[in-house]
Amino acid sequence: MTVSLHPIARQDAFAVLDITKWFGTTSGGVKTYLEQKSLYVRDRPELRHVVVVPGEEDDVVDGPGTRQYRLKGPRIPAHPPYRFLLATRSLEALIEHERPDVVEVGSPFFVPWLTAFAARRLRPPLVGFYHSSVPRWFGLAMPNPPARLFAEAVGRRYLRRLVRLFDLVVVSSDFASRDLREIEFEQVVRIPLGVDLERFHPGRRAQAERTRRALGVPPGPMAAYVGRLASDKDVDVLLEAWRRVERETGATLVLVGDGPEAAALRSACLARSVRWAGYVADRDFVADVLAAADLYVSPSAVETFGLAALEALASGTCVLSADRGAVPEMIRRSGAGALFRAGEPDDLADHAIAMLRAGACTKGQSARVYAERNHAWPVVFDRLFEAYRGVARS
Repeated sequence: MTVSLHPIARQDAFAVLDITKWFGTTSGGVKTYLEQKSLYVRDRPELRHVVVVPGEEDDVVDGPGTRQYRLKGPRIPAHPPYRFLLATRSLEALIEHERPDVVEVGSPFFVPWLTAFAARRLRPPLVGFYHSSVPRWFGLAMPNPPARLFAEAVGRRYLRRLVRLFDLVVVSSDFASRDLREIEFEQVVRIPLGVDLERFHPGRRAQAERTRRALGVPPGPMAAYVGRLASDKDVDVLLEAWRRVERETGATLVLVGDGPEAAALRSACLARSVRWAGYVADRDFVADVLAAADLYVSPSAVETFGLAALEALASGTCVLSADRGAVPEMIRRSGAGALFRAGEPDDLADHAIAMLRAGACTKGQSARVYAERNHAWPVVFDRLFEAYRGVARS
């Protein structure tokens, strides 16, 4: 290992070490979660945060309350910007150096087994954050329902072995917790993710015209999608539906994000009123887009939370979501949106047309109030660190 092991700051603080491979220059929800956790720890001297992620080269960066290690790893084929995290000896050395009170693992493949092996001498409590639906991930690439059911059964068997590594598993939705109930795993705590309420705010709608000009959006309704362009996100369903939506409403669809399916989606797209914004690193501009939109669409049926949909609600923008996954939970609780039958472009189009014809989101205030009451990041992390301390004491 070429990473230097710096002296430990806040030595008497309660320390949490996060490790995940879902962290890259253009990654989304997991990266946002870890960055927000670092901000939470920064203002609390009784806490210490260590983050371990793969990188192009070994490196370590110290920040206020948070130290980030990057361990050199090869790229994951067809999944830019992610890399494998395979440095067993390096991970073992830094766990023994940092001596965390709790280790949280945010990836379901390779990394949990690597972490359990690297932590075998110190044996800190291991917490898994269930960011992805493992059985459904196994079934995604299957060509027909029988094959998909078989693959999902294999995924459940893998999940049973995986959770045995953990003293506790954190989920962010009822949808995610169902996977664990199905395999009769009981050491589960549900803690929904949060949203930056200052950044994602309805007040940004005042500059909507400027945002639309920057995107090249013509006059008329505007809908948005923010996220990875990957097979599990069902963006192809949205694009197929958009041919009729644009014909009947004149609406423009703005896609913010990149991913392994980007080129294929662009070449197959027959809708003309689509703006491909690519990955946007400026989170303030992403917030401008969400506030300027008349509608946010969340087409994926396997979201275990749906952070971008929550950011849209915090921005006062109504959400149209697939009726499976975790996003419907937020729609039902906020009352600020509608659901279409997952995987059905015609039903998506029907709902989008009706919502866009109704004009600006009439439930924008309800959306904002819901986000404020339920998803402020400090409240989320108060609950999470309480769970950490509980598992550390047990």
